[in-house]
Amino acid sequence: MIDFKGVHYPKSVILHAVFFYVRYAVSYRDLEEILAERGVSVDHATLNRWVVKFAPLLAVRAQARKRPTAKSWRMDETYIKVKGRWTYLYRAVDRDGQTLDFLLSERRNLAAARRFFKRAIGSNGLPDRVVIDKSGANLAGLQAVNVILKFTGMGHTVEIRQVKYLNNILEQDHRFIKRITRPMMGFKAFHSAAATIAGIEAAHMIRKGQIPADGASAFQTFTRLAA
Repeated sequence: MIDFKGVHYPKSVILHAVFFYVRYAVSYRDLEEILAERGVSVDHATLNRWVVKFAPLLAVRAQARKRPTAKSWRMDETYIKVKGRWTYLYRAVDRDGQTLDFLLSERRNLAAARRFFKRAIGSNGLPDRVVIDKSGANLAGLQAVNVILKFTGMGHTVEIRQVKYLNNILEQDHRFIKRITRPMMGFKAFHSAAATIAGIEAAHMIRKGQIPADGASAFQTFTRLAA
């Protein structure tokens, strides 16, 4: 259970605010106004603190509760502006478009690619194949994974395919993330960007039906992650 001790608002209000921010294309000032219309007076700075604190915790639970995914992956990066500079959001979906994992990085290089693949494999298991673009860093990252698999005698290595059109499903998936982040007008700090994107990805997984809902609404499914 996520701990809400020390906050001065009801848990339901906090979860509603966090969900609304990471699911819909609104700014903090928009959300402040929306809540005020519903009789809840809370400033945009407090809303920001709620998202940064609770969104990553909810995302971890979403990752743990999501349905099994396919062993054929599509991986690529998109761009997110932080402190006026472009950073790199590594993302992967399976062949059916289900979210596998994501990682915000200040650099696009071999170290970042290896860190992403280690994280994705840790949360989803070893894939049979991964489709990537022509990025040399991503290719080298996967080749490093295969070296480790050969060295440890895991039984099989990952098939690597560099076919750009096969990643169209991931390019389409990027658009949802970009649509939500666009009104945010860039992030002021890397840690807040990473926290917010984690919440956006969790809400996106719920939208795609990756979290068992048992007839619950998207918001109800989101709140269950806190239980």
